[in-house]
Amino acid sequence: MNELNKLREENEKLKKEIIFLKSKFENKKKSMVKKAKEGKIMSRPPFGYKMENNSLVPADNSGMIERIFLEFKENELSMNKFSKKHNLTINGLKKILTNFTYLGKIKFNGEIHSGTHKQLISTILFNQVQDKLERLGIKKIN
Repeated sequence: MNELNKLREENEKLKKEIIFLKSKFENKKKSMVKKAKEGKIMSRPPFGYKMENNSLVPADNSGMIERIFLEFKENELSMNKFSKKHNLTINGLKKILTNFTYLGKIKFNGEIHSGTHKQLISTILFNQVQDKLERLGIKKIN
């Protein structure tokens, strides 16, 4: 019976720990959603941007982003050849081509919010690239 009581006590401790961790996770998620709604980025800056004074700003290589989008839209190279041409992995290229950050937006938790940073490409160009990715059957990275 003593062993059974020990297991019950351990079980109660674990339940309390799970409740605590769930609460901590929910609070962290709420703070991240709030940050996204304020237009702030939650991760490291994507290619073409840098952090300056706690803000996302275009980096020296930001002009490459529009060139990559335009070239992809107008070119018939395979993803493999295109990624190699720009010294990127295929997944790295997909991340660039599907990243809402370049539209001046923040995507978090399945929602898209207006960002506080400068847009690097037009919405029209972004949508044309998304259409091409879809036509080619290229799956997006979430």
